[in-house]
Amino acid sequence: MGEFYAHPTAEASPRATIGHDTRIWHQAQVREGVRIGDQCIIGKGVYIDFNVVIGDRVKIQNYASVYHGATIEDGVFIGPYVCLTNDKRPRAITPNGELKTDDDWEVGATRVRYGASIGAGAIILPGVTIGRFAMVAAGALVTRDVPSYGLVMGSPAKLVGHVCQCGHRLTRDNNGSWFCQVCLTAYELKEIL
Repeated sequence: MGEFYAHPTAEASPRATIGHDTRIWHQAQVREGVRIGDQCIIGKGVYIDFNVVIGDRVKIQNYASVYHGATIEDGVFIGPYVCLTNDKRPRAITPNGELKTDDDWEVGATRVRYGASIGAGAIILPGVTIGRFAMVAAGALVTRDVPSYGLVMGSPAKLVGHVCQCGHRLTRDNNGSWFCQVCLTAYELKEIL
C-alpha cells in the first residue's frame, strides 16, 4: 500500500489496497478488499463497497455509491450522486419471508472503461459496460452497454451521439467519418447512430 491521504472522518478498511497519492475525503467509506489505484480522488460521502476495483487517476465525486461487482478502469470520472448498482432483482427477503443473505442473490458485474465519464445523478444498472471515453449525461438511467465514445442520455439512456476524448461532441462528415471541431481529432467508429 502506497502513501495516501484519508481525512480523519473517512473510513478506509485496513484490508483495502489504496494507491500512492490517492486522497479520500470527509465521511467516505472504503470497504474491505477494495483496490484503488494511484492518484485518485474519492470525494465526500462516497461509498465504495467490498472488492470493488478502481484504476489510476479516477475521480469519484461527492456521495457517489459504487457497489460490489464494479470495475472502474483508469482515468474515469464519476459525478456526484452517481450510483453503480449490482442487483437486477433486489429483494430484502426470500420468498418464504427470511431476510436475504449474500448467498440469496447473484451479483451483477459493471465495468466502466478507460477515460469514460458519468454525469451527476446517473444510475448504472448491473451487467452494463460503459465503453472507453464514453459519456453518460447527468440523470441518465443506463440499462444497456454504452459503446466507446458514445454519448447517452435519458431514462432509459439512449445513444444520441459520440464524443471526443477531449469531451466535445463529434460531428460526422460527408464520408461518414467522425471528427471533433474543437481539437480536430478524427475517429473511425463502428457504431452507427
